[in-house]
Amino acid sequence: MAEYKLLLPSMGEGVMEATVITWLFNEGDQVKEDDSVVEIATDKVDSDVPTPVSGKIVKILKQKDEVAKVGEAIAILEIEGEGGSTTTDEVKSETSSPDAETIKAIEEPLNPTATSHVEFSGDLYLSPLVKSIAQQENISESELKTIKGSGLEGRITKEDILSHVSNRGNQPQQAVQQQVTPVQAASTPPAVTSAPASTISVAAGDEIIPMDRMRKIIAENMVKAKHIAPHVTSFIETDVTNVVKWRAKNKDMFEKREGEKLTFMPIFVKAIVKAIQDFPMINVSINGDNIIKKKNINIGMATALPDGNLIVPVIKNADQLSLSGLAKAINDLAYRARNKKLRPEDTQGATYTISNVGSFGNLMGTPIIPQPQVAIMAIGAIVKKPAVLETKDGDVIAIRQLMFMSHSYDHRVVDGSLGGMMLKHVHDYLQNWDLNTEI
Repeated sequence: MAEYKLLLPSMGEGVMEATVITWLFNEGDQVKEDDSVVEIATDKVDSDVPTPVSGKIVKILKQKDEVAKVGEAIAILEIEGEGGSTTTDEVKSETSSPDAETIKAIEEPLNPTATSHVEFSGDLYLSPLVKSIAQQENISESELKTIKGSGLEGRITKEDILSHVSNRGNQPQQAVQQQVTPVQAASTPPAVTSAPASTISVAAGDEIIPMDRMRKIIAENMVKAKHIAPHVTSFIETDVTNVVKWRAKNKDMFEKREGEKLTFMPIFVKAIVKAIQDFPMINVSINGDNIIKKKNINIGMATALPDGNLIVPVIKNADQLSLSGLAKAINDLAYRARNKKLRPEDTQGATYTISNVGSFGNLMGTPIIPQPQVAIMAIGAIVKKPAVLETKDGDVIAIRQLMFMSHSYDHRVVDGSLGGMMLKHVHDYLQNWDLNTEI
């Protein structure tokens, strides 16, 4: 029998580590090749790690809530073969060996999380995630020792500490106010603002709900985006009657042929892509005093998740996809986003974003530009309204399908003329949609 080290695989550009959420197998369990053995969380997405070999898990090296670096061993498996030790890289290529960076990542100890005003003696074992929550919530070591851990050997898990924080709200008002006083100026301030933290009073019966990891990331990114980019928003109302008629005529045929739903989103994305091709300076990023004009058109698609959070999977090279291809790509990304099946690379590289606020019944919105992009478009609900139509016999009033669109753009590099004309071109493409368009 041989020993096999399961390494945390590369998960895309910029992703250097992940937190173990839960192991799907226990020590001593047999696993088969390609079985998902552990669920992990990065600052991008939640995903799972499959094993490239069959064998028995003899040692789990990274427990729940612990952080592992890319290239670091997270478990040891016993596999068929001669004695010795192999790794994921060696299984992939017997003639190659891990490069210097991978070896360094395996050999270097995990760096502790950044320290704050709350210090721990080391008498109490805390995973990096639990320690981070304790520091953010200003929980002292003496208070931590009052928490009954449900993890291995009585260790405090993420659920234990979050439950403790939540239960603070059930304590007498005076005690609650003392415990939830925001971190003082000596602690690390928010990266994008110098505004002082204010003390929030908590009344008896108020519920304290800790932000989950994704909500914290969303909050940080939203504040950063508004801090960096001066936002301007333009609006337009579009007659999408032809779009509605075309979809109604083609959706059943498309679903029967492709086994896919035909939504309005691929039509909107197609119009946006054509407008970006008309105005390529909307497909840029800013780096200091330089403007980076993007070659690829990668459309981010804001997607609401069942837990109330938001994620933005990316349609790569959207300009190279047909309407049918866009429909399939959009359906696939939306399904995997809502079922936590996205890969880290699925959320990277967007050059422009669309947000469908109409899916919530909203007429319009003022979306926040995701950094480092410089523009985002929000699509409102489609509503039947009376509208004035110009005909060869004069103006008439008719029932039409109307929709608002709002275009937020970074006024550092996108002036009103560019932002407005780009929006007008999207409007024109949708309003003049050809009923004979093939899919």
